[in-house]
Amino acid sequence: MPARTELSDRLDTVLHVVYLVFNEGYSASSGASVTRHDLSAEAIRLGRLLVELLPEPEAVGLLALMLLHESRRVARTSPTGELVLLADQDRSLWNREQIAEGQALVERALSSRRFGPYALQAAIAALHAEASSAAATDWAQIVGLYDVLLRAQPSPVVELNRAVALAMRDGPAAGLALIDAILARGDLGEYHLAHSARADLSRRLGRNGEAAGAYRRALELTRQDPERRFIERRLRELEER
Repeated sequence: MPARTELSDRLDTVLHVVYLVFNEGYSASSGASVTRHDLSAEAIRLGRLLVELLPEPEAVGLLALMLLHESRRVARTSPTGELVLLADQDRSLWNREQIAEGQALVERALSSRRFGPYALQAAIAALHAEASSAAATDWAQIVGLYDVLLRAQPSPVVELNRAVALAMRDGPAAGLALIDAILARGDLGEYHLAHSARADLSRRLGRNGEAAGAYRRALELTRQDPERRFIERRLRELEER
């Protein structure tokens, strides 16, 4: 274990690595399963250890973020292992103990006034966790938090997530315009979720040809089997129309 005086200098890198481990567990980059519980559980264990060693707001925020995401893990797949999107999940399956702990940690991190990107992402996840449905979600507040997050941590992925939230607040056309602008810049061209989001918004607007093209591009880039099957189902639905 490094000396306590060294921990602060190493914290950002360690938090980043722990979050990468968690992300691979929460949404596997490839393979037959949507999630890998062994990895997400290990990342949460490490997150708890970090908060014990160095209870900085961002360590607290990361632990909150991981718990709030992990609370939805069981609902993210059907009994047969198929991908279930957030809007379609059975929220009665969400782990309320993890949500309560995550929400308390979010409040602790934000009350410090020294919070950063992990605490902001955790605050967004908390708003999803407390909503009874996608329609009942406070999308305006989520967009506002993404605005703050973009200033703290500018990135095309944060822009993409904000565009999806904006589409829920202002309608699919508003979100699609932002995603098209991101892709036109040359950002996220190889990121399958950008094309999936573009496809979904185009589908909701009735622009089925554009939706099909975007889904095909997403399918080319996707390496996870349940995601591939989900996209293929969407393509078949568009063809039937």
